[in-house]
Amino acid sequence: MSAIVDRPRYTCALGGALALMRAMNRTIPIAHAGAGCAYNYYIGGNAGAGYLGGGYCGAVSTPSTNVTEKEIIFGGEGRLEEQIRATVELIDGDLYIVISGCQVEMIGDDIRAAVDAIEGLPAPVLAVQTPSFKGNSQYGYDLLLETLVRKYIVKTNAKRKKAVNIFGIIPGNDPFYKGNLKEIKRVLSLIGVDANTFIGERETLDNFRNAGSAELNIALSDVYAPLSAEAFKEVHGIPYIREQFPIGFFQTERFLRNVGEALAIDEAVVNKSVKAEEEIYFDYFERIADIYNDVELQRYGVVAADSNYAPAISQFISDELGWIPHLTMVTDPVTEENKADLDKRFKNYLSGLEPKVYYDTNASALRHYLAGNWERNRNHIYYEPFSPAVIFGGVYERDYAEELGVPLLSISFPLTNRVVFNKTYAGFNGGLALAEDSFSLLVAAR
Repeated sequence: MSAIVDRPRYTCALGGALALMRAMNRTIPIAHAGAGCAYNYYIGGNAGAGYLGGGYCGAVSTPSTNVTEKEIIFGGEGRLEEQIRATVELIDGDLYIVISGCQVEMIGDDIRAAVDAIEGLPAPVLAVQTPSFKGNSQYGYDLLLETLVRKYIVKTNAKRKKAVNIFGIIPGNDPFYKGNLKEIKRVLSLIGVDANTFIGERETLDNFRNAGSAELNIALSDVYAPLSAEAFKEVHGIPYIREQFPIGFFQTERFLRNVGEALAIDEAVVNKSVKAEEEIYFDYFERIADIYNDVELQRYGVVAADSNYAPAISQFISDELGWIPHLTMVTDPVTEENKADLDKRFKNYLSGLEPKVYYDTNASALRHYLAGNWERNRNHIYYEPFSPAVIFGGVYERDYAEELGVPLLSISFPLTNRVVFNKTYAGFNGGLALAEDSFSLLVAAR
C-alpha cells in the first residue's frame, strides 16, 4: 500500500501556475475549475509563503468559471468562453492565461482548443493544463513557464553576449524568491553578466517576450523546470546549465566561476570581483568571532527543506558556520535521477564532513530519521544528548524542535511564522543574512 501525504510542503499544479502568475506583471489568471479551487490555493499558499498576498488579480479576485454539476455533465467549454470574454472586458491586463482544475480535465474539456477558437480578443490568451493529478506546484510552475517559452517568447537568432535567463527559483514555493532573485542578479552583474530573472523587481512581461535573445540559460536547481529548460533549447536554441542554488561565499564563488567559464569570461574579471566581495563578506563575519569562541556557538545542524535549500544550507552551516551537518531531509518528491544529482551536493565539503541524507515528503519523518541516528536516553549512566543543535526547516518542524528543546529557524515552505518582504538567503548577502539569523537564535535569551 502506498504511503499517504501527511501535511504536504507544496500545493497542486494549478497552485504552482497561480503562484508564477501572481509574480508576473499584468498577467491575469482564469481558472477553469470548481468553485473554490483558486481561493483554496490562496489560503494555503499565501500564509505558507510568508504572507505573499493575492497581488493584482489573485486571491478572491481570481477570475474563475466555478463549474457546477451542469458543466460536469454537459461540458464546460461554453462556460469557459463566457468567462474569458468577461475577464478580458472587465480586468485590465496584458496577458491572460487559462489554467485547468481536476474536474474539467476528468470530463475532457479541451481548454486549448476552446481558447484557440475565440477570436477578436484585444490581448493574448494562453492555456495551460494544470490538474493536480498530473503533479504538484513545482510541476505547475514548469508547465506554465514551458508554455510561455513555446507560445509567448519571441524567437530571434540575435543573441546578446553575456545575457542570461535565470529560472528554477519558484515563487511561493520559495518564500524568499524575490530577494533571492535580486541578489542573484546583483552577483552576476559583478562579472558583467546581464541576468533576466523574469519576475524580479521592476521586471515586466517584456522580460519574458525578449528572453529568446539570451546567450545562456541558468537553472538554479538540480530538480525544477526540466520542461522549460529543454523547451528553451529546442525552440530558441539557448543552451542551459544547472547550478546549485548558492548560499554564502564559497557556493557563490563557485557559481560565478562556473557561469564565467560557460560564458568564456576572462578569469581575471571573475577573480577581481570575487576578491572584492570576499573582503566585504568576511569583514562582517569577523564580528562574530569573539562571542563564537567565548561562549561556544558551534551546533549540530539538522535541515528539512526542498531540493534547492537542503544542499545549500547543509553546506553553508558546515563550511561557513563551522557547525556539524548531522542530518538533512530533502522534502521534495524526486526521481532516482534527481537523487543521484542531489547526492553529489552533499559531498566534498571543505570541512570534510557529510550529513546523513534522506528523501521524504512526510512532515513527521524528521523525528523518525533523527531517532534512528541518535541513540535514545534509556536511563544510561552516561548519555550524550543531541545538543546543542539547531533545526532549519518550516513550521512543521516547530513542535519537534520544542520537544528536543532546540531552536528552529524557519526557512522553507510552509512558512507561517515569518513575514517576508525582500529577505534573501541567496548569494553573498544571503549568506550574511543566514549567519545573522542563525546566531541571533542562539543569543536571543541573553
